[in-house]
Amino acid sequence: MSGKKPIKIIKKDERNRKESSVPKPAGAREAAREMVQTVTNWVNELQQTKRQETSEALKMLLTETRRPSEA
Repeated sequence: MSGKKPIKIIKKDERNRKESSVPKPAGAREAAREMVQTVTNWVNELQQTKRQETSEALKMLLTETRRPSEA
């Protein structure tokens, strides 16, 4: 019996303190993924804005209103 190590009793409060005190680091992959997602959103918003502006400009150019000189 002398060869066995003593058993350490860990109470619930002590276990919870150890788990909550160690914050998990946000890995480099997650940070890079977040940056890529942000830039992708910016590009998508810019493209959508340009498409809307282009469609509005085309509608204005191709209207069916006749000028007095054409009538």
